[in-house]
Amino acid sequence: MSETSGISPADHRRRRSFRHALVAALATIGLAAAAATTAALPASASAPGVPSGWTQVFLDDFNGAAGSGVNTSDWQYDTGTSYPGGAANWGTGEVESMTSGTNNVALDGNGNLLITPRRDASGNWTSGRIETTRTDFQPPAGGKLRVEARIQMPNVTGDAAAGYWPAFWMLGAPYRGNYQNWPSVGELDIMENVNGLNKTWATMHCGTNPGGPCNETTGLGNSTACPNSTCQSGFHTYTMEWDRSVSPEAIRFSVDGVNYQTVTANQVDATTWANATNHGFFVILNVAMGGGFPAAFGGGPTGATEPGHPMVVDYVQVLQSSGGGGTTPPPSGNRDAYSPIQAESYDSQSGVSTETTTDTGGGQDMGWIANGDWALYKGVNFGSAPATQFYGRVASGAASGVSGLVQVRLDSPTSTPIGSFAVGNTGGWQSWQTVPANISSVTGTHDVYLTFSSGQPADFVNVNWFDFGH
Repeated sequence: MSETSGISPADHRRRRSFRHALVAALATIGLAAAAATTAALPASASAPGVPSGWTQVFLDDFNGAAGSGVNTSDWQYDTGTSYPGGAANWGTGEVESMTSGTNNVALDGNGNLLITPRRDASGNWTSGRIETTRTDFQPPAGGKLRVEARIQMPNVTGDAAAGYWPAFWMLGAPYRGNYQNWPSVGELDIMENVNGLNKTWATMHCGTNPGGPCNETTGLGNSTACPNSTCQSGFHTYTMEWDRSVSPEAIRFSVDGVNYQTVTANQVDATTWANATNHGFFVILNVAMGGGFPAAFGGGPTGATEPGHPMVVDYVQVLQSSGGGGTTPPPSGNRDAYSPIQAESYDSQSGVSTETTTDTGGGQDMGWIANGDWALYKGVNFGSAPATQFYGRVASGAASGVSGLVQVRLDSPTSTPIGSFAVGNTGGWQSWQTVPANISSVTGTHDVYLTFSSGQPADFVNVNWFDFGH
């Protein structure tokens, strides 16, 4: 190329880097302008604080114009009556069809998300279900994860509430794209409610179904009344804290700071616990209508059930505390394969640079990545249970027709890749997506190389973080 253009490869790369930096700067200006617009809107409550010793890794406080949908960089819609190829009626017997329409899922302009069940003239129900695009939420080794939301349940009780089933919950990352491996991959129900009762349920699902070590389909759960005001008449904060700093490992559930359910690793066998927890999770918000849980408390919906009562969500926040892995500069000792490894924490690299990211959690990303570039991450510990999944947090503002592969290699930059995924333009150099890929089974501790391959010389991807799953 330099022979025909008169530009050396080094100059060409500097010019590409300048264009990339200019695009990123313009994108940042646009994001700042958008933030200034939304910040002027009133909110139902101030954004949650970050306690000392914790780091915020995700926040959506649902500021935005009334009637707009959710931010699809953070959330994706589940629609219809099942996942593709998954169990009918979402596997629970619920009767609604989920939509991405703002009639069912919308911001209210006051800093809240509304998920609203509707019934048409023929008696058909619709509602909303969204889940985070990220699937990597888990505590670092020796640390903690806190997932919380401030929510007012649908404000309806008695016969008018028959069939209502609002929920704030999490599923293990290996479920996404499989839809056949529940409950072994783990489910954490932070808040569930049925039929307008003044109760919140918290449950862990795991093991086999039916029965098994986790008593499926019931799971390992408990319930309590909401403190001070009913669950339906006011906002309450529902929290799951997953603690890997204690032995046995513990998962605690609370409402307004009152712990009412704890599940510990020694309640089930080691294999069941590992299968349910040795990977990331994604977060789900939804309001179902009908199904097995409401049926256990009187059933519904019926002709007396009133549509149009939303679950109101003020914010969803995810925090992490201490532990190893995912640090910058490179961590001392082994990295945890199942906690996010920050891309900029490489031990060595060729052809890449770092820059400030606008992705959730802030920090830096690794950018200016083109064909032939690579980065090395020493001492990644996969443990004894084989890793079979790779997740990369990537963004691309590449021109049309420019794409490439993100590859994972072990112990040498020239070894055969154990897995890869393709990436092209995602909408911008700071428009982030979490992309999964299957990999050959890996155990033990390895040096991990990310290598990048493209048929074009242009930059094609940024990487913010990556991790692995079972």
